[in-house]
Amino acid sequence: MWLVLGHVFLASKLSHQVNQPENNAELIEGKVDWKGRTARKDKHGGIRTSYLILATFGFENMATFALGVNLVTYFNGVMHFDVADAANELTNFLGTSYILSIFMACLADAYLGRFKAVLVAASIETLGFALLTLQAHYPKLKPPPCNIFDPTANCAQVTGANATLFFVALYAVAIGAAGLKAALPSHGADQFDKKDPKEVKQMSSFFNWLLLALCIGAAISLTLIVWVQDNKGWDKGFGISTAAMLMGLVVFAGGLPLYRIYVVKGSSAITEIVEVYVAAIRNRKFRLPDDPAELYEINRDKEAAIEAEFLPHRDTFKFLDKAAIQEPTEFDKQEPQNPWKLCRVTQVENAKIILAMVPIFACTIFMTLCLAQLQTFSIQQGITMDTSITKSFNIPPASLPILPVVFLIILIPTYDKLFIPFAHKLTGHPTGITHLQRVGVGLVLSSVSMGTAAIMEVKRKDVARSHHMLDARPVIQPLPISVFWLSFQYFIFGIADMFTYVGLLEFFYSQAPKGVKSISTCFLWSSMAFGYYMSTIVVQIVNGATKGMTKSEGWLGGNNINRNHLNLFYWLLSILSFVNFLVYLFVAKRYKYRPLSPAVMSDKTKEHELQNVKA
Repeated sequence: MWLVLGHVFLASKLSHQVNQPENNAELIEGKVDWKGRTARKDKHGGIRTSYLILATFGFENMATFALGVNLVTYFNGVMHFDVADAANELTNFLGTSYILSIFMACLADAYLGRFKAVLVAASIETLGFALLTLQAHYPKLKPPPCNIFDPTANCAQVTGANATLFFVALYAVAIGAAGLKAALPSHGADQFDKKDPKEVKQMSSFFNWLLLALCIGAAISLTLIVWVQDNKGWDKGFGISTAAMLMGLVVFAGGLPLYRIYVVKGSSAITEIVEVYVAAIRNRKFRLPDDPAELYEINRDKEAAIEAEFLPHRDTFKFLDKAAIQEPTEFDKQEPQNPWKLCRVTQVENAKIILAMVPIFACTIFMTLCLAQLQTFSIQQGITMDTSITKSFNIPPASLPILPVVFLIILIPTYDKLFIPFAHKLTGHPTGITHLQRVGVGLVLSSVSMGTAAIMEVKRKDVARSHHMLDARPVIQPLPISVFWLSFQYFIFGIADMFTYVGLLEFFYSQAPKGVKSISTCFLWSSMAFGYYMSTIVVQIVNGATKGMTKSEGWLGGNNINRNHLNLFYWLLSILSFVNFLVYLFVAKRYKYRPLSPAVMSDKTKEHELQNVKA
C-alpha cells in the first residue's frame, strides 16, 4: 500500500545524510533531534519526513476503519449481544476513542511529547488488535457458535474472563487510536517551520495528504479487511489489522533520526489558560488601564523571556484583560507573581484565541450529524438497492462507505495541485483561501448533500412503489435501481469533507498556542464525537415529534425504510444545516486570526492582517 520498503530506504538514506556535518546550517527554534540537539532545517523535518507520518496514519486507518462499519456484526454474531446492545457497545467504543483523544493530547503536550505519545499509543493499539486476533482464533476464548437470529436458539453471551479479555483488547484499541488522533497530526505539522513561506505551503499540503492517507487506508479496510472478516474469519481480519498496525509502528519509529521533535516544557498550557479565567474573576473589580501597554508582561530582556512566546495585545474579550492588571503594590516586587492572580498579556491572548475558537468548533458539530446519516440511513438505503457491479460480484453492505472514500482519493490531489495554486494567484494567501473560508464551503456543501439525499430517497421510493415492492426484503429482494444513485450525495459530501475537516485541522493547529497544538487538533475529533451523540438525540426527537403523524410511528420508525419518511428527515437536516451555516458566517466574520509571521505573508495578506489587527 505505502511502499514500505521505499520508505525504509528513504529513511536510511536520509539518516545517513544526518550524520554528515555541514556548516552554516539553519537551526529550528523550539525543535530538537532525537539526541536533544537543536534541529537543523537541512537535516530534519520537511516534506520528505512527513511521508513516514502519512504512511503511519494510513496504516492505522487501514487497521481500524473496518471496526466502525463491521464491529456490530462481531458483537452480535460472535459475542451474541442483542442488536440494540451491540449498537450501543459500538457507539460507546467509537465515542470513547474520540473523547479519550483530549486526555491523550494533554499527556502529549505537557509530559510525554508528541513523538513518544505516538509511539506508546501505536504500541497499545497493536497489542489490542493482537489480543482480539487471539480471542477470535481460539474457540475456548469466545462463546460457542450459535445462530443469534434463530428464535429457538439459546445463544450464550460472552461472560467472565472471556468478556474481560474482549473489552480489555477492544478498549486498548480505543486508547491507542485516541493517542494517534491526538498526537500524530500535530507531530506531522511540527516538521514544518511556520516562519518559512515554502514550508507553510507544504504544511497546508500535509493536512490535505493526511486526509488522503486516511482515505487510502479506509479504502483497503472497507474492501479487503471487511471481506476477509465476512468470508475468511474474524481472526484473519483482526490479524491483518494487527499486521497493519505493526507496519505503521515500524515505519514511524524508523524516522526517529529525521524528525523535528517539539520540546516539552513540563507544564500544562491548559492550566495556564485556566489561570487567566481565575485571575480575571479575582480582578473583576479592577479598572482596565486606558493604555494596554500598562498590562503585565515579562521583560523581553530577562533570562525567562529567551524561550517565551510573545503575542501583541488585541482589543477583544476585554474582560479577560483584567487577568493582566497589576495592583500598585505589585509593581516593585521582585519575587515571582502569583499566576492565579496575575497573568502575562501573551497568556491572556492565548486564552482569548482558545475562547474565540469555541464558536467555530460548535458550528462544525452539525456537519458530523449529517455525516452520521450517510453512515447509517444511507447504508440502509443501499441495502434495499441493486448492489451488483457485475453478474457475479456485489458490493458488501458494510463496504458502501467506500463510495465517498473513492471520491476523496480523486478529489484531494486535484484540490492540492490545481485549486490551491490557482486560488493563491488570486488571493495571495499561502493556502489559497483562509481556513475559515474553507470550512464555510464545506458547511454549505453538507446542506446541499442532505438535499440531494432527500431527492435520491424520493426516487428510490418511487421505484419501490411503481414495482409494488414497498414490503420487499432488503438484500434478498433488491429494488431495480442501482446503489450508485447514492453516489451523488456521497460525492457532494466527500467534497464537503475535504474542505471542512482538513480546514479545521489546519485552522486549530495554526491558531492554537504552542503548548496546546495536540489538544487543538482534538477539537476536530471532539466535534465529531458530539456530532455522533447529537445524531442519536435528533433521531429520537424527530421520531417522538412525528410519532402520531405516520403509520410507521415516526418519520424514521419501524424496520421498513420503504414505508417511513427518510426523505423528509433529509430535508429537515438540509434546512438546519443551512441555518447552521448562517450562524457560522456570523461567527467567522468576527473571528480575528492570530498574527502571522511577516515572512510568510504576501502583500495582500499583510494588508489583510493589518486591517485585522486595527479592527
